[in-house]
Amino acid sequence: MELRLDGKLALVTGASGGLGLHFAGVLAKAGAHVTLAARRAETVEAEAHRLREAGHAADAAELDVTRDDSVAALFEATAFDIVINNAGIAGGGAALDMPRDEFQQVIDTNLSGVFAVAQAAARGMTEQGGAIVNIASILGLRVAGHVAAYTASKAAVVQLTKALALEWARYGIRVSALCPGYIETSINNAFFATDAGKALIRRIPQRRLGRLTDLDAPLLLLASDQAAYMTGAIIAVDGGHLVSGL
Repeated sequence: MELRLDGKLALVTGASGGLGLHFAGVLAKAGAHVTLAARRAETVEAEAHRLREAGHAADAAELDVTRDDSVAALFEATAFDIVINNAGIAGGGAALDMPRDEFQQVIDTNLSGVFAVAQAAARGMTEQGGAIVNIASILGLRVAGHVAAYTASKAAVVQLTKALALEWARYGIRVSALCPGYIETSINNAFFATDAGKALIRRIPQRRLGRLTDLDAPLLLLASDQAAYMTGAIIAVDGGHLVSGL
């Protein structure tokens, strides 16, 4: 069964690169009219142009999820059917040494920003329903060293997803979370070629990193009408990492 999104208006935040840019392409190829949103306006405009050149429906918008005025301006213009809440930052370093403002920056982007976008999206979905997919992480379900702020933010996104799914089900708004494991990208492939990176891969039951394409079907399912009876779902795509032995 092919999962199609024809006629749907979709938004992807954090779409200037990485997972967000990939997700925008996946939705566009499935037939959605996609808005790529990020702080780097020139980058998302160029990527939207590339999608249009390939025959897909796409446009771009500047968005800073940590600014209420930026979020409001985007949603004043359009009511979306699908929102992929992907914008986020990593943060990192030893918790003993982390400045409070650095910790807060991660929370502001990864948690407060997710809430702001979800709330604005839901206000435009109360009449016709819609799908919100929050991009969390397996680090919201299990911890690792030196990423205290990130794991705290993603764990909160998981619980926020469930809370919003409960409140908004009556409006036909489905809220779910996709929790990727370790996905190979151009940013991290050098690390995974090191001894430490190879050791981490050996701890994944499938003994491999995820590919961006491994996320496509779960994303499309959660975004599509085929998941009409799914809300509050937390889907891990991690090669079995979460069920590996301690």
